[in-house]
Amino acid sequence: MGKRQIARLFVGSLLAVVAGLALMALGGGLAIANDVLVTRGPDVVGVDAGAGGWVLIALAIVGVLVLLAAGVGLLVAWVAALVVTARLEDKTWFLVLLVTGLVSLGIVGMVLYLVAGPDDQPARPPAQPWTAGAGR
Repeated sequence: MGKRQIARLFVGSLLAVVAGLALMALGGGLAIANDVLVTRGPDVVGVDAGAGGWVLIALAIVGVLVLLAAGVGLLVAWVAALVVTARLEDKTWFLVLLVTGLVSLGIVGMVLYLVAGPDDQPARPPAQPWTAGAGR
């Protein structure tokens, strides 16, 4: 996977995160505002839903599923970026991506890589000359 494909997957997954949060907030917020979810303090203790209430709850559930899919997309983009940078001779970008990902700042590392990181040209090993009679 090239840097361009990684960028597309990463940006698409970030947009899916925004969409998932919006769906979840819209469905959950409207469900609470319309007294579909019965709350006692901060706890939800029951559901008092008709057909419209279940639609709002389903909307919030779809938002959660979109968030899960976006998380998988972000993880795949990060791992692909690690694989691409591991092939480079200079391991600086690999270490930046690895460390930022492991300390929960992977989005920052990915943005830095996509904006300022190297192209995905792997380092080629030096050519080995063919020698006559090698191995005899």
